[in-house]
Amino acid sequence: MKRRHILMGAGTLAVAGSGAAYLGMQQMGSMDDYHASVATARATLAEHPQMQDLVRYATLAANGHNTQPWRFRIEARRIEILPDFTRRTPAVDPDNHHLYASLGCAAENLSLAAAARARAGEISFSTADAGAVVFAFNRAQSKPVAAVSPLFDAITRRQSTRAEFDGPSVSAAELNSLEAAGTMPGVNLILITARPQMERVRELVLAGNRTQMADAAFVRELKSWLRFSPRQAMSTGDGLFSATTGNPTLPAWLGHVMFERVFKVDTENEKYARQIQSSAGIAVFVSARDDPEHWVQAGRACQRFALQATALGLKHAFINQPVEVAGLRPELAALVGLPGRRPDIVMRFGHGPTLPFSARRPVAAVLA
Repeated sequence: MKRRHILMGAGTLAVAGSGAAYLGMQQMGSMDDYHASVATARATLAEHPQMQDLVRYATLAANGHNTQPWRFRIEARRIEILPDFTRRTPAVDPDNHHLYASLGCAAENLSLAAAARARAGEISFSTADAGAVVFAFNRAQSKPVAAVSPLFDAITRRQSTRAEFDGPSVSAAELNSLEAAGTMPGVNLILITARPQMERVRELVLAGNRTQMADAAFVRELKSWLRFSPRQAMSTGDGLFSATTGNPTLPAWLGHVMFERVFKVDTENEKYARQIQSSAGIAVFVSARDDPEHWVQAGRACQRFALQATALGLKHAFINQPVEVAGLRPELAALVGLPGRRPDIVMRFGHGPTLPFSARRPVAAVLA
């Protein structure tokens, strides 16, 4: 549930011979084709959707590194969301915490989409299949009622916006709406808007980033999920596409070369410091227990928060370094007034630009 912003300045193509660079540019694919592909995945849900279309809406949820670590098993009266461990990220997420939180995000989208089309149901956690999230449809009613909400309407527009925001604070009414949407049983939501506390979170983010970037396994794993050209992003349907962070698109081979040259600790930390400074606030989600069922709950809460932010015209982005580096968790937990607990998710929010949306794999690729 975070994206890494790779800074690539103007003139990067100068590192390659002009002939090779030109050929690479011709093979990159176009952003017009990319936007059309993404638009198809985000098409409005039909009034009488098939089960596969509900799954499509579920896959628009937030997830770590855009790995989409889920499989969906469709049955007559339920849809199961199963962990896909072939898409796990062991360097950044060694105990699969983010993976299960991603399942919770998808489950919340699924629930909202089904309710909006008069097919409401209940979410539960099953210990079968190494832990699955189950959405069971309610018994058929003679006159089922659709429950369309602003959160449902925001599903196709939600994105993790990895850019600088414009700084001004959000209103008390907006904060109340965000808190109401992101609060659910088993999860505490702490909203931080005071600058001194935000600066303390910023220092934890920078410390976590330094630790991660010094880890060769983390850097290799991150690099494996980067996508630099429209064609590469469309082909895989996953990963962290440079255009979604406002960076240049490049031939895949050149993108990997430039990554090695520009991905530096000081540059990344300066970027994170600016982004946090430009944000109106920070949201920290802390579940009651440290287990997959509660990680799923934290994901559900964070997805609802993100959708409410989108409905209000706000942007959000994940800054999860303080929860990914285990040694920083106690300080973050103490900062938010919950010592002894494991913080799950950290997000910044505020007003900001809209960037290109991330790709998604086709539904057929995620069915069990």
